[in-house]
Amino acid sequence: MDLRLAIGAAEDEPATFIPITVIHGNEDGPVLAAVSGVHGYEFAPILAADRLADRIDPKDLSGTLVIVRIANIPAFEARSPYVNPIDRKNLNRSFPGSAQGSSTERIADMLSREVVARADFLMDIHSGDGAEFLEAFIGVYGGPLSTDFEQALEVARGFGFPNVVRYKMNTQEQVDTRRTLNRQGVATGIPTILVEIGQNGSRKEEHIEAIVTGVENALGTLGIWNKPRQNVPPVLRLFESTTGVSASHSGLFYPADPERRYFFEGDLIGTIRDYSGREVERLHSPIDGYALYGLRGPPVRAGDGVITIGNPVDDF
Repeated sequence: MDLRLAIGAAEDEPATFIPITVIHGNEDGPVLAAVSGVHGYEFAPILAADRLADRIDPKDLSGTLVIVRIANIPAFEARSPYVNPIDRKNLNRSFPGSAQGSSTERIADMLSREVVARADFLMDIHSGDGAEFLEAFIGVYGGPLSTDFEQALEVARGFGFPNVVRYKMNTQEQVDTRRTLNRQGVATGIPTILVEIGQNGSRKEEHIEAIVTGVENALGTLGIWNKPRQNVPPVLRLFESTTGVSASHSGLFYPADPERRYFFEGDLIGTIRDYSGREVERLHSPIDGYALYGLRGPPVRAGDGVITIGNPVDDF
């Protein structure tokens, strides 16, 4: 069943919609919500959602798969990284949203009420945006405010990505501050994972198919279908949260080594030159760790996160 969740016009902002495919099985069971296109320039998840809708036969299901094909149509149609061009807000910092708010807030409100609140498990599926590098990873939500970490971790392993990060939700402030879609799942009380694969607006077949395989394996793990789980590689690296490094100046960012992933404390990450060509900042790693995502450069603004480094652990 294909639906369009209508987001009405408000004041000087146009109407929009959220395209969704709902696949109900022949038997009752859990509801898995897989959301793509929160950021409109992240194409691999959007293409994977389109493929999934064609590949899943409802006769095989005992439960329901909800596929949000593109959460942020205004950003997708404008080819806009990060933000909705109508109100210049980041949907993934706007949950739970507001029915009386701006365009982005109304989209977040609709997703919160009509998708997340109806799900038993949430996948927030992303990739590296326009000027980002990204190493494939799954974020799994744990800690005292999360729900069923072990189930979420088992679903995460079914993607076969090399990196898994546990984000401990220890305080309500963590959940509420600039709330993302995944933290909306935590707040709703359902197991939640963050899926990240591809970079620079990737459309690569390997990235699209990796997402599809992971969702199909999740359906099996959650008992929504009984097809055998596809073989996937084991996880190579585990991380306990991440550490971000931000820029203090605007200008041109030059990574010291764009391909480097392992960093030791004090290693040079890169330099920033102002618009007259003067070096104004050197960024160094604050920890020993593994770079999961960050900016390729050259554009950088003061306050931008330049790199996010995973904090390695042996086990959870």
